[in-house]
Amino acid sequence: MLVGLADRDSPDSATADSLDELERLAATDAIEVTDRVVQVRERPDPATYLGSGKVRELAELTEARQADLVIADGELTPAQVRGLEDGVGARVVDRTGLILDIFGEHAHSSEGKAQVELAQLAYELPRLRGHGREMSRIGGGRVAGGAGIGVRGRGEMRLEIRRRHLRRRMRTLREQVRRTARRREVTRGRRVRDRVPSVAITGYTNAGKSALLNRLAGADAEVADVLFATLDPLVRQVRTLDGLSYTLTDTVGFVRRLPHQLVDAFRSTLEEVTRADLALHVVDASSPQATQHIATVREVLREIGAQDVPELLVLNKADLAEPEQMVTLRRLHPGAVAVSARTGEGLGDLRKALRDHLSALFPPVSAPTAPPAGQEGST
Repeated sequence: MLVGLADRDSPDSATADSLDELERLAATDAIEVTDRVVQVRERPDPATYLGSGKVRELAELTEARQADLVIADGELTPAQVRGLEDGVGARVVDRTGLILDIFGEHAHSSEGKAQVELAQLAYELPRLRGHGREMSRIGGGRVAGGAGIGVRGRGEMRLEIRRRHLRRRMRTLREQVRRTARRREVTRGRRVRDRVPSVAITGYTNAGKSALLNRLAGADAEVADVLFATLDPLVRQVRTLDGLSYTLTDTVGFVRRLPHQLVDAFRSTLEEVTRADLALHVVDASSPQATQHIATVREVLREIGAQDVPELLVLNKADLAEPEQMVTLRRLHPGAVAVSARTGEGLGDLRKALRDHLSALFPPVSAPTAPPAGQEGST
């Protein structure tokens, strides 16, 4: 079951679009959605996210649909998770928890796994809670081994032990991520010394970034019609038609309300964009939300400090887009290049645009010429 809140001042389409994306996220995590519940209210209920009447409605619908999971289209507090679970009688997760679970399934490299685990632990730590009497928070009178009122019981001691374990693990993972970041920095420094331009492919998830990388660089990145199909950065060396060599890096895709834990954990990977000479911003031009996706990606790029990186906008899936949609996008973004990574349409124009951008950033260097005998040298 999907649940969401709608603002009275927001159009219904915005809520529907957000829940549609949540359903795609659920499908990516092999979860079948049976129904959705939306409540119009100014702010979430602090105890149950939804109002009491809506919680009862959700409980009845969950039982009727035989659903065993409720996914909230927002980030819930621990109290809201407990309140909603008690009221509905089913397990409850929020949008952030779902995205973190998907990342956990799709990370394959040691770096990616470390970053995802770090994000998951940062999410889990403030949400630790006991279960029943065994994890009772307070031991009173003589029940806590002779201790007095207010002394920690066995449950709270176990919670503290668990918290300490998570913090130690997070310190280990942060150091592992820092070591990887240092190695990445050495590689970047070598490219700068050798005057090798870097191009980072960025964009909304499922915009076709990996398919475009395969077309431009002859790579074999995984391509699938699911969200977050690839998480691990893939770097390939490419050469323009006039012989300029550059690196092309595929980076993690974005979604609306990308969990801040992931942004923090993947910061070293996302630095591929902040340190790039050019950001190749890929957009699914066939999506009705293409304009919103562009705004979301640019917002995340500002968050990670990449707002000043030169951008080349690529309108991918042009073969699937409605003609009116393409006209609108071209009018709003006159410098964009329309392509189809699937059919190869427009790739020649994209390669030319890449060459022009990179040549402007890295003009050719003239080699010194040998002066005739008796004359001063010149370059």
